[in-house]
Amino acid sequence: MNILMITGSAHKKGTSSYLADAFAKGAKEAGHAVCRFDAAYKNVHPCIGCDSCQKNGQICVFKDDMQELNPELLKAEVVVFVSPIYYYDINAQIKAVIDRFYANNSLLKGADKKAVLMLTYADETEEAAEGAVASYKGMLKYLEWENVGIVSAKACYVLEDVVNSEYPKQAYKLGKSL
Repeated sequence: MNILMITGSAHKKGTSSYLADAFAKGAKEAGHAVCRFDAAYKNVHPCIGCDSCQKNGQICVFKDDMQELNPELLKAEVVVFVSPIYYYDINAQIKAVIDRFYANNSLLKGADKKAVLMLTYADETEEAAEGAVASYKGMLKYLEWENVGIVSAKACYVLEDVVNSEYPKQAYKLGKSL
């Protein structure tokens, strides 16, 4: 199975990167191919809603790292979104990538794809993740993709917090179960 993992963290050894690594380990052990796109280290211009892509056969006016991501996105059978939560939603790096899905909207909507959401956040209540989960579920409903799991790692402010929690095991098992 082809799995595309889109991460948003700017911290290479941060909490969400740790979860992404655990998921990828499980998925690879199960024999799946995992492509990782670390959005925070890529040049992804925000969508400006110009509709050029809709008029020109999915070709965006911006020539940036989405050109690297798009072929992987289209061939992926599972898309995994991994984001830290800084302020009640997925972070800007992932949101910019998702907004640029619009260029391939006709190819993505109704495609036989599955998705996973993995979040890390310092807050000790799940309220901090409700916006991200709602956005994710709304996007999947629109795209007609299947949700196959959510790992919502609360009270994980620093790496030690997530390392000493059950969340990496959940991520690993989820990756292995696909």
